[in-house]
Parts: sequence; C-alpha cells; structure tokens
Amino acid sequence: MKLKLSDISNPEYKTKNYKLPQYDINKVRKNTHKNPTWIHFGAGNIFRAFLAKLQQHLLNQKLTDKGIIVAEGFDYEIIDKIFKPYDLLTLAVELKSDGTVDKEVIASMTEGLKFDPMFKDDFKRLVTVFENDSLEIASFTITEKGYELKNNQNQYYPLVLDDFKNGTKEPKSYLGKVVYLLLKRFNKNKKPLTLVSMDNYSHNGTKLKNSILDIAKNWEKENLVGKDFIDYLENSISYPWTMIDKITPRPDEKVAQLLKQENFLDIETIVTEKHTYVAPYVNAEETEYLVVEDNFKNGRPSLEKVGVIFTTQETVDKVEKMKVSTCLNPLHTALAIYGCLLGFTKISDEMKDPALVSMIKKIGYEEGLKVVVDPKIINPKAFIDQVINKRLPNPFMPDTPQRIATDTSQKISIRFGQTIKAYIKDPNLDEKDLKVIPLVLAGWIRYLMGIDDAGNKFTVSPDPLYPELYEHVKDIKLGDKIHLEKIEYLLADEKVFGLDLTKTQLAPMIIDYFNELNQGKNAVKRTLDKYLL
Repeated sequence: MKLKLSDISNPEYKTKNYKLPQYDINKVRKNTHKNPTWIHFGAGNIFRAFLAKLQQHLLNQKLTDKGIIVAEGFDYEIIDKIFKPYDLLTLAVELKSDGTVDKEVIASMTEGLKFDPMFKDDFKRLVTVFENDSLEIASFTITEKGYELKNNQNQYYPLVLDDFKNGTKEPKSYLGKVVYLLLKRFNKNKKPLTLVSMDNYSHNGTKLKNSILDIAKNWEKENLVGKDFIDYLENSISYPWTMIDKITPRPDEKVAQLLKQENFLDIETIVTEKHTYVAPYVNAEETEYLVVEDNFKNGRPSLEKVGVIFTTQETVDKVEKMKVSTCLNPLHTALAIYGCLLGFTKISDEMKDPALVSMIKKIGYEEGLKVVVDPKIINPKAFIDQVINKRLPNPFMPDTPQRIATDTSQKISIRFGQTIKAYIKDPNLDEKDLKVIPLVLAGWIRYLMGIDDAGNKFTVSPDPLYPELYEHVKDIKLGDKIHLEKIEYLLADEKVFGLDLTKTQLAPMIIDYFNELNQGKNAVKRTLDKYLL
C-alpha cells in the first residue's frame, strides 16, 4: 500500500482496517480552490493528526464540502518532501492505551503552500486566498515563539524592524507576512475574518492580536497604512482564545515497523535541515481536546459536531489554567525532571516506577485539586484520572522526558508557582502542606547540575535561561550540602518561579530536599522512595 491518490482504492486498505475518506477528494479540492473557507499556517504534526482530521470528519458527515489549505512558513522541506510526494495525504496513526491502533488516511488538506514571497507562485496564491470573500478563518500552530516580535532582551528582531519599514512591499518576518495578507484583504474587500491561534499557551488569541497590531501600528507611523486599516484589524478581525491538548511526538520507529508489517510502504522518516522530524504518517495519542472561544466574524466550520467545545473566553481561560497549572502540565514537568535524572527515555516507562506515579498523584489529586480552577465543562478530577491512568502510561507513545524538559525555566512559574500562590492566598490552606511540589523544585535545581543519579554527566534539555541558571549550581559537587545562601538569588527569581520563594516557608524545605537528592550516587532514587512510598 502506498500513500497516493491512485493507490488508496487498493482493497488492502479496507481489509487491514485503514479508515478512508468518505467523500470525493477531487471535488473537495476544486470547491476549496474556488471558495476557500479555512487556511492553516503550520504544517506540523499537531495539524496533520488533529485539525486536518477534524475537517475530514466534517467532510465524511457531509457537513462541509471544503477542505483546508495549508501554508508552511518555517520549514519549507515539509511541503516539498511530505506533502507533495504523497498527494497531500497523511496517515494518522492513533495509539491507544489498550494496545490497539487506529489508522486513518486524511485527505482534507487541499493545497500545500510555502509561505514566503520568494516562492512567488505560492505567495501569489496566498494573496488570492485572503482576497476571497469566502475565507472564514486563518488558524495557526507555529509554536509560541512564532508570535514573538522581540528577543529576550526586549529588542525587536532584525526581520521585524525591516518589516516596519518595508513590510507592505516585501514582508520577511512570519507575522509581517500575515499582516501583509490581511492588508491585501482589507484593500480588496474589507471583509471580516477570524485569526485562530491553536498553539498551546495561555491567552494565545490576545498575544496574536497584540503582535499583529504592533506591526500594523508601526506601518501607520511610517505612513504605509492609514488608521482605517488599524480599525479594520481591531474591529473586523477576531482573535479567539483556544486551549488545545493532544500529544503528537516525532515519528516512531515501532509504528513504522507495524505499518511495514501490514505492507504499508511509505514509512520513511525525514529529518529536515531545520531538524524537523516528519514522515508520511503521524503517530499521536488518542486523547484530544480543543476548546475555542466562540468569537468568529465571518462564519466557521461546524466543529462542535466533531468534538470541539465552543464556549466563552472566560471558560477557555479556566480550562487552560486547569490543565496547565494543575491537571496535566505540572505532572508532565515533574516526570520530565526526574526522568532525566534517573535515566528514563520514555514517559510511559516512568509510569512503571511506583515512586514517580505516587509523586504525580500527590501533585494532582492532593496538592493541586485543592486550588484547581474548575471550568465546569471539563471535570478536573476526571481529567487527571485520564492523564494518570490512560495518557501517561500509554506504551505506544514515544514521548520523552528530555523533550518535555525543554524550556522548563519558562514553565515553572505557571505550572507550580500558581499553586503555591493560591495556597498562600487561601486562609484555609497552609503553604507548609505542600510537600511534593517543593520536592519537584528541588529536583529541578539538582537537574540543573547536569549530573544524573548514577553520577554521570548528561545533556540538559535546551532552555534559554540555562547559561545563567547554571551559574547558581556550577560550583556544587555531587555529595555537597548547601545552605540557603548558596542559591538564594535563584529561589528569589520571580521570573522563574512566579514569586520570591525566599519569602515563603518552602525555601528551607527545598534546600533540605536538595541536600538529600545530592548525597552521592542513587540519592535521587532513595529520596523519592523515602518521601513517596
């Protein structure tokens, strides 16, 4: 079996339980080309395994007759090596915790375009799409960094500065190109539109809006656009908040071998020059959530018919806080930190360790649920139940603690700091009752040393603050005991922890935990067993 339009009629697809599109693919592509309704920026795995699948299910149910146009603005090799050779088809492989696998050929992607003026035909087509009255939404999965206009020193990136002066003619930055397309739509018809960030971070719609307006207002300063364009962006374009949750790791060799055994031939993983790991198939977990603020200016797909929850902005915010501050992300980060220290390379393997399972249960059920933000539309305890019993133990999910540990300094304030602050604020709670979260923070400081529990050096996952963080621990040797003064400035760093920990009752606890974790080889394992079993 091959992933080609000419081959998906092969009877093997059906006999081997591959789900196939239940619509006329060529007709859908013609309809979409003529009157596009949805364009998506970011051709990565989360789009291919989740959003494109949602649209496919609408097509299967005849709730729409159009697909999604895809634009890739970062790694153009994805279009050339994964989209075009396979006729814009993707095989979505859903890995279930009970050991079964669902396989579905996704055909809802109708065009794959490279998002840059240097690809003249593609960019011209994108302008045409944006100028079309029928366009309803432009969505994005470009990672949180994709919305940033400034570096860590709060300085605009050079490409952004160039766009402030030249972006209405030849935009170069990612969002500069988006605003250029919006200007084309404004000049053509002034029709409204909805821009939907589906990246996994809080208040994503507001971040997108602020960056869009920042560029446009600088154009106004340069007399490149009038205030009527700014008014258009503020009043005729909406920027709903969303919460998305689905793990889509890089292609897994075990999945490739499973497909190969079934005579599915297109399994080669490609590593692009920009270090993107992609394959004709996408392996992903079965659990998925997409919660969207129902604020659309020019219509939208009927995605509520295929599991998407549309609600208020306030409720989206509550779901996000529930997930990020209590029910998933803190558990993930705790496993990531200790998984790296203990030499694990799969999250599912960590879930076989009784102490680590006890750790995340205590963080979620005992410490987190006391202060959880309850969105009502999703039950927090049920969410944790699913995370602990179904998602994290899934042996088919090749997710690694090393990947999850990336950028941890950017995550701690939300994933743990919010809970600590909630305990301090609540007169009915005592911060000293937090026992496991301080243990995780102590583990992170031990992790910063770059020495695992066997006493060997390991490579700390990428983190923009790591060079300055390492300065706090570089002189600490395995076996040393430290006093608060040694890492006082680190614990006081509000941009990392969300508050000054030295002003809390947790700082001495963190120091004591650290000293136990650092008492020679195997001390991490001994400490976890001591406090968690």
